Amino acid sequence: MKNEKIQKIVIAGGGTAGWMTAASLSKLLGKGFDITIVESDEIGTVGVGEAAIPTLVTFHRLLAIDEQAFMRATHATFKLGINFENWKQKNENYMHGFGNVGKACWAGEFQHFWLHSLRKNVDVPYDKYCYEIQAAKAGKFAKSQEAPLNYAYHLDATLYGRFLRNFSEELGVKRIEGKIVSVIKNEDNGHISSLMLDSGKQIEGQLFIDCTGFNGLLIEKSLHTGYEDWSHWLPCDSAIAVQTKPTDSALPYTRSIAQDSGWQWRIPLQNRVGNGLVYCSNYLTDENAKSLLLKNIDGETINEPRVIKYRTGRRRKGWNKNCIAIGLSSGFVEPLESTSLHLIMSGILRLIKLFPFAGINQSAIDEYNQQFNEEIESIRDFIIMHYHVTERDDSPFWRYCKNMDVPPSLKHRINLFEETARLSVNDGELFHPDSWSQVMFGQGIIPKQYHQIANVMGKDEFTNFLRGLREPIKKKVEQLPSHQEFIDYYCKAEKT
Repeated sequence: MKNEKIQKIVIAGGGTAGWMTAASLSKLLGKGFDITIVESDEIGTVGVGEAAIPTLVTFHRLLAIDEQAFMRATHATFKLGINFENWKQKNENYMHGFGNVGKACWAGEFQHFWLHSLRKNVDVPYDKYCYEIQAAKAGKFAKSQEAPLNYAYHLDATLYGRFLRNFSEELGVKRIEGKIVSVIKNEDNGHISSLMLDSGKQIEGQLFIDCTGFNGLLIEKSLHTGYEDWSHWLPCDSAIAVQTKPTDSALPYTRSIAQDSGWQWRIPLQNRVGNGLVYCSNYLTDENAKSLLLKNIDGETINEPRVIKYRTGRRRKGWNKNCIAIGLSSGFVEPLESTSLHLIMSGILRLIKLFPFAGINQSAIDEYNQQFNEEIESIRDFIIMHYHVTERDDSPFWRYCKNMDVPPSLKHRINLFEETARLSVNDGELFHPDSWSQVMFGQGIIPKQYHQIANVMGKDEFTNFLRGLREPIKKKVEQLPSHQEFIDYYCKAEKT
């Protein structure tokens, strides 16, 4: 296998992960590859990953996907951020927007200047310096080269899979309907050689992509890769999802509403609203969770609420032998910051960059796994922070989260910000310093000191500097059409 030229790629499992993988490999690897996806209509997909982050926009550009066609096909809307309600304290909220906040300088990010403004009695909220947040709060959106917004999407995950299936099949990907009943390995090296289907058909390959979801049929059930459990840091282990008819125009942001034992999402699509409750079963039963969710939704339900069980953590190796786990089979952080589609995408692109054209080498496997671990662990820390850095102590769940031990890497980031307002963020991390500062301020951290570079400007110069950041944002937002107006003009989906 090691010196064998790779030509036959088998993707086990469809859904969003499988078809994103098929679309990427068929579009970006070039010709000469035999790509087969094995998918069973009998096996349902999780299908609730309905919110993305801006990296998906870049991913679509890379694949030359027509944005308007994609949005019409998936009933998509635009997303400028996430509004966090009741996370710091009940009846308090803040937004994590996708854009830059203020203006950084060589000595530090904008939070140092903002903290200096508080000391100078300029009491202007931090989010007034973010174009995306102000547009989101005003319910406005447009695509413009003169005043571009950083955005992502809300989308129907099931329809997205169908859209990518059509895209992939036009590029030559073969789909085989069937349920995998056994995984056959090479006795000499333990690599996977073929998949046996319930029909008796055997699908041979040289490189296998595991997109079988939480089951990890190849990466775990066959190769016994192991799983690192993070439920002591991310204790929510259950979700209930239900769809409702819209009662109002779609907002250009996701709502994340903290509850006593978890949090609730509201994701507006063109034709419906995705709702769900993420919770910890140690503190809330499935039946009570269902009642709580149904009590806190607007609009008529379209489907029956569905319970999804999961365990936060990651596979000990994302790439093991000749198998790469993509999507839920590689691990799951949780949906709080809408990172699931990003992790699928980054896993695929990492594989393409390290692709074993002339045969599999351990050095490439090791590099893939190191990058995979670093990325998912930094995302893990960002999400743990939302739970841990809170002033809430009004329920057993929130008391646990507030008082739990956190990874040393996160503890360092929190301490550094609390004490100095500085942020420890490496190049290449998904969440940049502005994301960290928005959430840290939003959850209630006010640093004890800040960089004195902000004190270099005189009073009038500093006042004008801040005004010069805020006023253009205000003017740009005033000129934007409403989000609904832009959707209707740009990508309105046919009614279903």
